[in-house]
Amino acid sequence: MSVNTASPAPVVEALYVEHAGWLRAWLRRRLSNESDAADLTQDAFVRVICSRHTEELRQPRDFLATIGRGLVADLFRRRTLERAYLDALALHGEEHGHSAEAYASAIDVLVEIDTMLDGLGAKVKQVFLLSQFEGLPYAQIAGRLNVSLRTVNSHMAKAMEHCCLRQLDRMAQG
Repeated sequence: MSVNTASPAPVVEALYVEHAGWLRAWLRRRLSNESDAADLTQDAFVRVICSRHTEELRQPRDFLATIGRGLVADLFRRRTLERAYLDALALHGEEHGHSAEAYASAIDVLVEIDTMLDGLGAKVKQVFLLSQFEGLPYAQIAGRLNVSLRTVNSHMAKAMEHCCLRQLDRMAQG
């Protein structure tokens, strides 16, 4: 199927009618969960609607599978962060009785931070997290990671530049 994205509504409708069932089955095989597959299928089409894809779409299933893979990765990342958040609350003796809104807000912030840091090398990310979230001074970070103070400074500069560029990209997109 060749889809021209010049008029998005009919294109998305045709894409949905022809491929939503296939995408849902594809996601169900990867997730082993019908409910998650249904949710991610809908999320995929929301992304299609929001995309500014203006080229001719020659391989719609490849296109949808690419979106699906990203959504599956996002789902697993979010669930990993949720588990880590609940583990951290339990470790600090805090009850899980927070409101649903507070919980959702905290998870959204964690996902946003994780997304912002995506693409940083492991060492750079670790230096950034130790500085920003544990409040360690650079000298202490250098000692803990057995690197020089200059390396910590360099990693922090890279992390800050990366975060600023990601934020500028987000502002430009929306």
